[in-house]
Amino acid sequence: MKLVVFGATGNVGQQVVKQALEQGHEVTAFARNPLKLDIKHPKLTLFQGDVMDSARVQQALQGQDIVVCTLGSGKKLTGMVRSQGTQNIILAMKKCGMKRLICQTTLGVGESWGSLDFYWKYIMFGLILRNVFADHQRQEEMVQNSGLDWTIIRPGAFIEGSVTGKYRHGFPGTDKTSKLKITHADVADFILKQLVDDVYLHQAPSLSY
Repeated sequence: MKLVVFGATGNVGQQVVKQALEQGHEVTAFARNPLKLDIKHPKLTLFQGDVMDSARVQQALQGQDIVVCTLGSGKKLTGMVRSQGTQNIILAMKKCGMKRLICQTTLGVGESWGSLDFYWKYIMFGLILRNVFADHQRQEEMVQNSGLDWTIIRPGAFIEGSVTGKYRHGFPGTDKTSKLKITHADVADFILKQLVDDVYLHQAPSLSY
């Protein structure tokens, strides 16, 4: 399968690229500086571009089957990189006739808000990461109204670690037993499972230990 990964040099994006190649997929890694990926593989194409440049986004989509969006804003706690970048991706997909979009946001958006504890509701997303959370909310709204075949992945807080494959997904917002954390590698593992499984088509499953 041919997939293009936006945000390919981020922590989740790198894992998506790495694991996708291990699974035999052809991967186009889209990033402002794709050389930061530090991966060489015959089925890997490095594509330099800014997700805010709609022309470059459209060029990267040529010949692809699936789009994986793991956009982040680095250490910046302001801005609208996720929402505006995702909107550019959606518009480019429509122009290219592409349908399948897998987009990573965050646990806490929408009905998953109920799964968060006091710290994440009122300290992190209420104060420190308020702008980041708002950007994720806009991002999800755009994806859900896109008319595409989308799946939104809502992971808990990222931690270091390898793939375990032992995580919970699709639990309701009324669930209070989640650990609210998961490794980048396991998020990538779950994202790639969506390439061949439509169980979460037009849904936004939560993901955590």
